[in-house]
Amino acid sequence: MNSSLNLVFCGTPKFAVPSLEELNQVFSLPLVVTQPDKPRGRGMQSSASPVKCRVLDLGLPLMQPDKIKNNDELRDRLLEIRPDAIIVVGYGRIIPQWMLDLPRLGNINLHASLLPQYRGAAPIQWAIARGEQVTGVSTMRIDAGLDTGDILQQQEVAIAADDTTESLSPRLAAIGAQLLITTLRGLEAGTIKPQPQDNSKATLAPILRKEDGRIDFQRTAQETMNRLRGFQPWPGAFTTFRSRNLQVLKAAAVSRSIPLGNLLVDSDGVFAGCAQNTALEILEMQPEGKKRMAWRDFVNGYHPVSGETLGKELAA
Repeated sequence: MNSSLNLVFCGTPKFAVPSLEELNQVFSLPLVVTQPDKPRGRGMQSSASPVKCRVLDLGLPLMQPDKIKNNDELRDRLLEIRPDAIIVVGYGRIIPQWMLDLPRLGNINLHASLLPQYRGAAPIQWAIARGEQVTGVSTMRIDAGLDTGDILQQQEVAIAADDTTESLSPRLAAIGAQLLITTLRGLEAGTIKPQPQDNSKATLAPILRKEDGRIDFQRTAQETMNRLRGFQPWPGAFTTFRSRNLQVLKAAAVSRSIPLGNLLVDSDGVFAGCAQNTALEILEMQPEGKKRMAWRDFVNGYHPVSGETLGKELAA
């Protein structure tokens, strides 16, 4: 019914690719906008975004502007296209007012949370890190604020106990892509009534920093496990052992009374004391400059002893 809708798609990361693919099957996409190629990896070689790679496969028109606020070339192109809607999924740029005002159906964003919860750059990571059992996806009409626009549609998604950001993201991306389709059809049919967000219930999901991955043994073991699952693949969960970095790659939360930050090493494994009589059972780790290893290999190679401490010196 709505295959005649004319859309411009703005997106960059892997999360945006399912939306691009679904929209391309249903509607017209005369232009895709993504960020410029950036140096990545150890060699810092120029690398295209996941969206650009898929656009090249699909043969769609592409622009990669450095800036968009005062970009006459982009403005002229959009005025020529006269899109019914501009779709934004993880584009990574603030949409200027002239773009917000252009399409008749507005600028529609797919956000990976149940807004107004987890506004910001890392909603999937923080939902897991904070122990949520349910998250979801929202479509909203973009305004001048940070993820503050009116909500169009939402769909809940359960967070499994063993979910990580890497396992949950593809599910949310696929469900969100379908939600975009139903949202656009509903807007065109006039059956969707945008709902203002309740700002009093807003929570933030700020961009991740390296320091967010540092293990704080004054948290419970389960709180640390949630952060380990949420902060995948970066910054992960790390501490220090004998003044060198130790990445914790696989662990479990157990009930065990050990002084905070202290190690207990026995025939059952390697445990680090956490708050409220809990402990982090460290199953796999990666010492600085070494390969990933199981706890037995760590014990055999480093000979840790019970009572040694991990991490920063704890305040008295």
